[in-house]
Amino acid sequence: MATYAIGDVQGCFDELLQLVAKIEFKPGADRLWFVGDLVNRGPQSLEVLRYVKDLGESAVVVLGNHDLHLLAVAEGFASQHNDDTLNAVLSAPDCRELLSWLRGLPMLYREENRVLVHAGLLPQWTTCMAARLAAEVEEELGGSRYREFLSRLYGSKPDHWSDDLRGADRWRVIVNAMTRMRFCSTDGVMEFATKGEVDVAPAGFIPWFDVPARKTKDDVIVCGHWSAMGLKISPGLLGIDTGCVWGRRLTAIRLEDRRLFQVGCRPASGPALRQ
Repeated sequence: MATYAIGDVQGCFDELLQLVAKIEFKPGADRLWFVGDLVNRGPQSLEVLRYVKDLGESAVVVLGNHDLHLLAVAEGFASQHNDDTLNAVLSAPDCRELLSWLRGLPMLYREENRVLVHAGLLPQWTTCMAARLAAEVEEELGGSRYREFLSRLYGSKPDHWSDDLRGADRWRVIVNAMTRMRFCSTDGVMEFATKGEVDVAPAGFIPWFDVPARKTKDDVIVCGHWSAMGLKISPGLLGIDTGCVWGRRLTAIRLEDRRLFQVGCRPASGPALRQ
């Protein structure tokens, strides 16, 4: 049995099928770990959702910011952007079933010393603490009050963690760290305006994984979200968003031996894309 982590798919269904064929994936024996952002900007989000959902226990999926955006749009709490490609999902006969499945996905998944999360973890969070905080969000999103949760999801404040946070502010910090964060200060203040490469960090901020006192530095964080950074492999980090939707590559990494598998991608067409 092998486990393959796959980077941000973002509706690039044809490339996903090519990658799955390349790794000779065996459902029921192998597993696929998806770093989130299954949907949006690519042309076939509906097909991606159906395919991954049908994998059942052969797939582990964490939520990304685009997946949450789809849920918020579907409930009327957010508007589509010019470069969104969500209409096929929203008009599908199985839309509600797919959205319900999405709402039941975790924010974070951990197995031994490996942690799967879309964007990152704040430096003051241990793995155990992050798992507890993720569970708080999962309870809200998967429960009867999910519409209230989605209605208060958007915003970049508060921009740092405090144990005293409650309600929507608390959940927003958790979600923003796990699905949006790229740069933060050494004491965990998040910065969301900068979306470029690692070396364009604004003054006072560094990539979240470079914080020296990060409490998860002894774990292996498997993540995506940062297409401008591209492939980032180190002992404690597997960053595998290699910009498929931007016309670069879709990446899988076999966790047991870190062997890489990649397929080339066609850039999504349409209005200018935002990262």
